[in-house]
Amino acid sequence: MELDYLVFIGRFEPFHNGHAAVARHALTRAGKVIFLVGSADKPRSTRNPWTVAERTVMIQAALGDELASRLLICPLRDHLYNESLWIAGVQRTVAEAIRKDGGDPSGARVGLIGMDKDASSYYLKEFPQWPLVDVRHTEALSATELRRYLFEAGDNDRHGALLLLRGNVPEPVFDMLEAFRKSAPAYQELLAEHRFITQYKEAWKAAPYAPTFVTTDAVVVHSGHLLLVRRRAAPGKGLWALPGGFVGQDESILDAAIRELREETRLKVPTPVLKGSLKGSNVFDHPDRSQRGRTITHAYHFDFPAGELPDVRGSDDADKARWILVSEALDMGPRLYEDHLHIIEFFLGRG
Repeated sequence: MELDYLVFIGRFEPFHNGHAAVARHALTRAGKVIFLVGSADKPRSTRNPWTVAERTVMIQAALGDELASRLLICPLRDHLYNESLWIAGVQRTVAEAIRKDGGDPSGARVGLIGMDKDASSYYLKEFPQWPLVDVRHTEALSATELRRYLFEAGDNDRHGALLLLRGNVPEPVFDMLEAFRKSAPAYQELLAEHRFITQYKEAWKAAPYAPTFVTTDAVVVHSGHLLLVRRRAAPGKGLWALPGGFVGQDESILDAAIRELREETRLKVPTPVLKGSLKGSNVFDHPDRSQRGRTITHAYHFDFPAGELPDVRGSDDADKARWILVSEALDMGPRLYEDHLHIIEFFLGRG
């Protein structure tokens, strides 16, 4: 083998025939393959339907028991607004995987494998210390298309979507997807979300230009606690989120943030006091941050260092509002809506 390890980075949502072909090719070039399974800190959504554990099983089942000892599968967190932290996370995770495998990260021959197909493959150039094994595009539908077919199949698959799904994923993976579709409560929740998002986008289809939505979020910290709300409806029903919403046509973005904060939490801190506690603001604009379409949010950080926590209660789009210890909020990744963990981390120092 020319390399000891090849690193394969992806979300694998789901693990399809193209991924399997790349993995098998990697095993002809290196002793072992380190899979870095991305979006490890994300809640279930139509874009990220499966947990890291579920995707790990997909990979292992697709490649078979005979190759299992040559696969090192590790979760990889997203850092949407700090590329340096994401790169460091990749480097750290690879080094830890090699150490756990009994190797020496400083002496191991490590490479990176992937398909340099378009702008989404930019990350392949972020690791010049690892030689790149650039594989040609393998004929397979994209994971995005396969997820769409999974949800279009619905409960009865009237349009034959499952045939396309079956033809583009390894058989063990298809069996897992079918079991997920037929029996997992999460599938029904995601199916409802898929239909909501489809209808939402359809309503804007006649617009002369693709719409860009402007929203606002409030990061309110009080005495070591963060104010969060639980979403009442799709998308993200049941997930915890920062209080926020769409900006009205007749208000400034800061005024919209305060209005949404009041509507969703019934926080009774006077507006002058809120504005006086404003510690910072930032724009969060990752193109994939919202499934509804291009959505740019302006987040405001309000800070109250000490004092008794004000009463709050869920209202409007939130069925609950709660003060949560900052340390606990930072560990809520899979239970937080969209990119709200990254927004929280940005203001509270970890992002």
